[in-house]
Amino acid sequence: MEVVDGAMQAVDGALDNAKNAMDNAIHRIKKEVKLQKQKSDSMCRLKTAHNWQEEKERVEDPDAPSYFWRAHTVTVLVVMICMLVYTALIETPVEDSTYNGKKGFVAALFFWLALGMTIMPDGPFLRPHPALWRFSFAMGVFYELLLIYILFQTPGDARKLLKYIDADLGEPIPEKDYGGNCKLYDGDDEDPWHNVKDKVDIFIVAHLAGYWCKTLIFRDWWLSTVISIMFEFMEYSFEHQLPNFSECWWDHWILDVIICNGGGTILGIYTLRYLSMKTYHWRGLYEIPTYRGKIKRFFGQFSPHGWIEFTWNPLSSFERWIAIVCLIIGFLITELNTFYLKFVLWIPPNHLLNPVRLLFILLWGAVCLRETFQLLDDPECDRLGRQSWVMLAIIVTELLICIKFGWATMTKPLPHHIALWWVLGAALLLIYTVVRFYLLKPNHIPKPEKENIRMGSPVNTPEAEYKDFPGENSPSLPLAEPSPSQPGLFQDQNREDKKDL
Repeated sequence: MEVVDGAMQAVDGALDNAKNAMDNAIHRIKKEVKLQKQKSDSMCRLKTAHNWQEEKERVEDPDAPSYFWRAHTVTVLVVMICMLVYTALIETPVEDSTYNGKKGFVAALFFWLALGMTIMPDGPFLRPHPALWRFSFAMGVFYELLLIYILFQTPGDARKLLKYIDADLGEPIPEKDYGGNCKLYDGDDEDPWHNVKDKVDIFIVAHLAGYWCKTLIFRDWWLSTVISIMFEFMEYSFEHQLPNFSECWWDHWILDVIICNGGGTILGIYTLRYLSMKTYHWRGLYEIPTYRGKIKRFFGQFSPHGWIEFTWNPLSSFERWIAIVCLIIGFLITELNTFYLKFVLWIPPNHLLNPVRLLFILLWGAVCLRETFQLLDDPECDRLGRQSWVMLAIIVTELLICIKFGWATMTKPLPHHIALWWVLGAALLLIYTVVRFYLLKPNHIPKPEKENIRMGSPVNTPEAEYKDFPGENSPSLPLAEPSPSQPGLFQDQNREDKKDL
């Protein structure tokens, strides 16, 4: 009996500890939500969330440009011409059309990327080097041109093109179904946890790292969480089209949303806090006397040059609300394109092309969000950024390829109950938008009409009316003196006018 009592006490103690830990976690989440809401409400009263004038007047580096920061346009041009001369006049020709075609394509791509890294304008990011972001932009332009070329092909010809990259591509691949038996603990099998082990693969790490990166480029945990939850609803909606979307309920909400996506978002929050509190004061590598300082400065080159906190404030105006909604839709389409492109082009999930594409999507998305935030927040910025323009073109072209090549799959109608839920969600979003930005808009409330008092009113006299137009000569009209019987009236009027001023 004593052993049983001791075990019961240990179980009770463990339950109490778990309950206290859960209460503390819920309290921290509520505190964080309240803090973010207060910050959002306070920023809604400001015209801009960031001092863009100070950003434009900042002197980046008084010692620049150094040797490694100059473009070296003439040197790059001479090297490129020498390479072309060697290929044309010195190298022995090869009588292999396939080899020559691949070599010419790679040479043209190399020439374009070198051109982009050399003469294209810098983007908003400086670290680790502006050439990296110029290279990323040049690769984005090339990728969009390649997508346009693929769009004009048939599905079979497009798949054959991928064989020039890898001979194993262009073959039908089976789609893995993550649904099926959804028991967490299957006592009828030799391994009762076989369902959980079957669902856990390398993509768990990819999910966590992906949402850590998403939180970093959004610089906002709320948007990352919304995209995480919305994408699970998208998987529910399209699992009749792609078996890859078919997952168990605990795979959707526990493994994906809470553990992987939530864990990546939490890591992103702590990283953002570190970057926002960090002091950004840079010195040249040769100005640091100690080797330890030089090593620290070298690795610091891979951190941001400065920091701008993205305060999106979606409820501050109708334009921002529409922009944030379009931003979320764009990222959801980008995520869906990842799965549908693999399906229509027959690219295996573990092929190198998939992580390379996601890496460039991450780089393009980081610049795109920085340009979008400045477009929304900077009153002097009135046009879409270069990278945002290319990114939107890439998203639309990828979607068109998926629709054209997978027409039979993507035109499968939504199940009736799924379609009703989407109609309900769209209706609620529309109703909330109308109520929040039209019916409850402060300047939509009719203002009371003011009495047009002319005698003795310091506001409505003809002289005051002329004062509203500077540069014009106001006539010297005598003001009517208030009668002694009405001193209180004009005193109250003067008091109200001072309040208005």
